[in-house]
Amino acid sequence: MTANQAMFPIQTMCRSFGVSRAGYYAWLGRQASARSRADADLTDRIRSIHRASRETYGAPGASMRS
Repeated sequence: MTANQAMFPIQTMCRSFGVSRAGYYAWLGRQASARSRADADLTDRIRSIHRASRETYGAPGASMRS
């Protein structure tokens, strides 16, 4: 919603998504959950390992890029 704030009012987006404006702002101010932080850490590790392997995945010569 923050990304679209310039185009649409927060109140309109909250109504569209079925959330209260107060609930949105409460969520916005909250810290990330333990699960979200763990997922972000794992993603960082995977990316680091991928870079260290010269961005290979699977068979030699294969690349993750399309």
